[in-house]
Amino acid sequence: MNFNEIYHLPSLWERIISVWYRHVRVYNSNFLSNAFPPFFEPLIFLAGLGIGLGAYIQTMGAVNYLLFLASGLIVTSAMYTASFECTYGTFIRLEFDKTYDGMLGAPISPNDLIAGEILFAGTKGMLFSFAVLLITWVTGIISSPLSILAALVGFICGIMFATLSMFITSFVKNINHFNFYFTGLLSPMFFFSGVVFPLENLPKVLQYVAEAIPLTHVVRMARAFCIPGGVNSYLLFDLSYSVVFTVFTGWLALRGLKKRMIV
Repeated sequence: MNFNEIYHLPSLWERIISVWYRHVRVYNSNFLSNAFPPFFEPLIFLAGLGIGLGAYIQTMGAVNYLLFLASGLIVTSAMYTASFECTYGTFIRLEFDKTYDGMLGAPISPNDLIAGEILFAGTKGMLFSFAVLLITWVTGIISSPLSILAALVGFICGIMFATLSMFITSFVKNINHFNFYFTGLLSPMFFFSGVVFPLENLPKVLQYVAEAIPLTHVVRMARAFCIPGGVNSYLLFDLSYSVVFTVFTGWLALRGLKKRMIV
């Protein structure tokens, strides 16, 4: 008798969800301490720059500066949350805790495991994007009904930076080397992707560089949903960029991490 006729092999979706659910349970066991940094960091930044600098800069172009800044910070929280999850978190599970060794003993393939990790990081990105959005609603900074869609952009941002971060993790040998990623790539990306000031203020060369940065496109999508009248056909380009970037870095992450897990 065929083995698969006796034991039901979970479907692809069930296998991915099982990885996602495992991470949800672990994360929720220390929810307050885990959620404190990604929730409060953008709010501190918003208070520091928005209230402090906002007293001198009332508008950015035709947009209120607090609204301009808050609409960009919605997705930066997703970027940092997903990046921490899929660099330090993934590395610890892979190298120190040997969590993946146990998980792969179940009927789960490396592909299922990596897809579950990326889905969990995207979920966290959406959660904290929504948390920041909620604060901006309560404080009256953002009032557009369409802004709820910015939380979905947070999910896209989380998935995008999860794949990039897992690709980085696939070849990093020392956990301390993630400092280069965060300080050398993510921090400059934060300041040169239109979160704090419009890209039009940059020199032409840096504008081209900014267009190549993934964060630029999700910031533009989130802002379009938060500012009345901001939705336009250019968002299709931003969405297409995000999809292509995610597929490419996801493929690299799968390729690199599978080799690392098997070896």
